Amino acid sequence: MTGKTIKSPRDVPAAAAGTVGVPRLHQQLCFALYSASGLMTKLYRPLLDPLGLTYPQYLVMLALWEHAPSTVGALGEALGLDSATLTPLLKRMEAGGLVTRRRDAADERCVLVEPTAKGQALSARAQDVSAALACSVPLQPGEAKALHATLTHLVADLRNAVVEDASADAEALVSGSR
Repeated sequence: MTGKTIKSPRDVPAAAAGTVGVPRLHQQLCFALYSASGLMTKLYRPLLDPLGLTYPQYLVMLALWEHAPSTVGALGEALGLDSATLTPLLKRMEAGGLVTRRRDAADERCVLVEPTAKGQALSARAQDVSAALACSVPLQPGEAKALHATLTHLVADLRNAVVEDASADAEALVSGSR
C-alpha cells in the first residue's frame, strides 16, 4: 500500500485487505453489536458514577428491583451471565453494602440475593438514568422501541442456538462421535 492513512475499514481496498471474499469488519453484525454495547456502556458510566454503580452492577440492581429475593441461578439467567462471572460481582456488591446473599432455608443449595436498604434506596435515584440516557441516544422513540424488539428477539434466538449447540455437543460426547 502507499503511504495513505486509513481512516476507517471502508478505506481499505479489497485486494489490499488480504484475500478477496474475506468478510469486512464494518459489514459484520457481531462487530456492530460489540461496538454498540461498548459505546452504550461508556454512555452509562457518567450517569452511574454518582450512584456508585458499574454498568454490570446496575443491571444486577435492575433485575433485583424487579424480582427480589432472587436466586443466583435466576439472576444469572435473567442477565445472561454464568455463576463464575456473577458470583464475584455479587461478592463485590455485598462488600459495598448493596446486596445480601444468604442460603435459602427451603433449599440450602440455593443462594438468595436481595438489595439491602442502601441498594433499595438507589432505585429512586436510578429512575433518572434511563431518561438521561434516552437524551444521549440519537433515536426517535419509535426507532428505539423497534430496535429493542429486534434485539430482544435476536437475544432469545441466540440463547436458543447456544443451548441447542451445547446439547448437541453433550450428545456427541455421550455417543462418542466427537
